[in-house]
Amino acid sequence: MADFYPALNVAVEEDLLPLSALLHQRGVMHRIFEEGGQQVVMVARADQAAQVQELYRAWRAGEVRIELSRREQAPAAVATGAIQWRQVPVTLALIVLSFCGFLLVYLHAPLGWLSYLTFSPIREAGGQLVFGSMSDQYWRLVTPVFIHFGWLHIVFNSLWLWDLGGRVERVLGHFNMFMLFLVIAIVSNVSQFGFGGAGLFGGMSGVVYGMLGFSWVAPLLQPQWSIQPSRSIMILMVGWLVACMLGVVEVLGFGAIANAAHVGGLLCGAVLGAVFGLFSKYNHTA
Repeated sequence: MADFYPALNVAVEEDLLPLSALLHQRGVMHRIFEEGGQQVVMVARADQAAQVQELYRAWRAGEVRIELSRREQAPAAVATGAIQWRQVPVTLALIVLSFCGFLLVYLHAPLGWLSYLTFSPIREAGGQLVFGSMSDQYWRLVTPVFIHFGWLHIVFNSLWLWDLGGRVERVLGHFNMFMLFLVIAIVSNVSQFGFGGAGLFGGMSGVVYGMLGFSWVAPLLQPQWSIQPSRSIMILMVGWLVACMLGVVEVLGFGAIANAAHVGGLLCGAVLGAVFGLFSKYNHTA
């Protein structure tokens, strides 16, 4: 894009299709692509940058109204769905790894295989599970998040991770998303071990709650990040967390719940949301 000039940077969640249609109508040759968690509008001539910025400002201020015909809307909708998975490779990889961990349990793989993923090494002795010490096997701080014990467990965690994690990754970028995952995974796993001691626990739900906390807090400090879940989603997720902590879910037959991992992940995500949000806001205003 050596012959194009930067005109506008906006959040990746913004729908720029109406603006793009208006620019085409006015003969402004342009390109839109994603870079560093933002959408970048490039124009063919340097003197057109100010025109694009003024049109964007007027559009967002309600001074200009843009309506798209059905013909203009359809191709964009197809293109968005086709490339969506390519925009969130870290989130997709985490879901794939979670399904691999689920298959180890579902297909009754040898205990030694599963033991590589657990927080504490496990072996069977006298018909019972015996837990050893982690020692210097530090990967175990993370890998329990990939273990899932049932279809509902893996399906619901994957759906929530795809929704919440995908939004976060499109805003933060791939590297920051990976580092965010690592920190939340470690905090949630260590929280569960610290609260419940050695035991067989796992699942991505601690990370999911971390993404929920991040998605809720970060936009409060950086309004350009349009990733905040709706109030109904927050009520549903927090309500489920409270139900799990009160033991209601176990009574209904869903099995033991790693409540400490959920709470640890949620609080960790909220703190990181505040840190990232403040840092981003400072960088944009500096």
